[in-house]
Amino acid sequence: MKMKGKCVFTYQINYPTPVSMMLRPRREERQAIYKEGFEIEPSVHFTEFTDSYGNACQRATLPAGDVKITSHVEADVMETPPLPNPLPPFVPIEQLPDETMLYVLPSRYCQSDLWEIHQLASQIVGNLTPGYEQVEAIRSWVHQNINYQYGVTNASTTALDLTHNRTGVCRDFTHLVIALCRSLNIPARMTVGYLDKLKITDLHAWVEAYLGDQWYTFDSVQEHTHGYRIVLGFGRDAADVAMVTQFGNMQLQSLEVETALLEEENTSAAVA
Repeated sequence: MKMKGKCVFTYQINYPTPVSMMLRPRREERQAIYKEGFEIEPSVHFTEFTDSYGNACQRATLPAGDVKITSHVEADVMETPPLPNPLPPFVPIEQLPDETMLYVLPSRYCQSDLWEIHQLASQIVGNLTPGYEQVEAIRSWVHQNINYQYGVTNASTTALDLTHNRTGVCRDFTHLVIALCRSLNIPARMTVGYLDKLKITDLHAWVEAYLGDQWYTFDSVQEHTHGYRIVLGFGRDAADVAMVTQFGNMQLQSLEVETALLEEENTSAAVA
């Protein structure tokens, strides 16, 4: 299926401010990029680099005044696959590929080493077979027990915070699922990009867990994981996948996000 995504960030900037951005799609097997663009208005010089996770990133110094950053992409993507059969198993730590080990460790927003997190994970999974069943149980529990609401959490909210306040957005849902999975020694990472099945279109975050011999998608915002996705990047948690990281005083005025399945002419848009 051909899918497109577009995001437009509008900022008010008081003085020239350096930024690091992650707004271009990943080149990988699951998505074939055939058209993309990246613009900054007013035009400024920017450089590109690949971070330690393989994400395509950009750097620039934005001028004072009103600045608009636009990124858009069109890609061939596959729909999130249905429940695999047989269900992929848990992979013992000693058998995990080296590159997945980073995603078993606790991180800034995902405190998987805390007793409270491990206790909650153990309560959720009970006697389920280690592996896919456990991750799906965690995903489903978060979906059913955490309320989705803007404006309650902020950039400092962690997975542990969410176990207490039980309210957040996709970033927070994802952090909690990741922390619970890692507490059971299941590698889990945060993935961000576009999804065509959101009630309110926005840049989205979901979980990928390593099971069997590959990464599987789990989305706790949805009743069940489905839809078409364009991946912009992934990392340990939100600290690694920020769309725009600013090193100075600049205010986000608006964020406009659009997605469309081109062959179905199914378009949605929202302003956050």
